[in-house]
Amino acid sequence: MSNFVLNAQARAEDKQGKGASRRLRREALIPAIIYGGEAEPVSVTLELRELVKALENKAFFEEVVEIKVGDKVENVKIQALQRHPAKNTPMHADFKRA
Repeated sequence: MSNFVLNAQARAEDKQGKGASRRLRREALIPAIIYGGEAEPVSVTLELRELVKALENKAFFEEVVEIKVGDKVENVKIQALQRHPAKNTPMHADFKRA
C-alpha cells in the first residue's frame, strides 16, 4: 500500500498538444503521462491541488505512488516534473511504472 494516492482521468487523443494542455491548466488540471513496463503509455490529467499537496512531502519523489485511472490502479514513481518558471506551479508530470 502506497502512502500517496492520486486520482486521474484518462486523456483522449483530441485533448493532447500545446493548446489542449493550456486549456487544462486554466481549469486547474495538470497533463501527465504514465509509461514503462509492458503496457502502452497512458496520457492522464491530475488535479492541481491534489498534486501540489503530494509534492509538499519529500517522500513523494522516492516512494511508489498509486494513480487511479478509472477502475485501474497504476503503481508508479515520478520520473520528471516540469514547473512554471515564475510561479513554480507544476505544468506537466511524467510517471514511470514501478
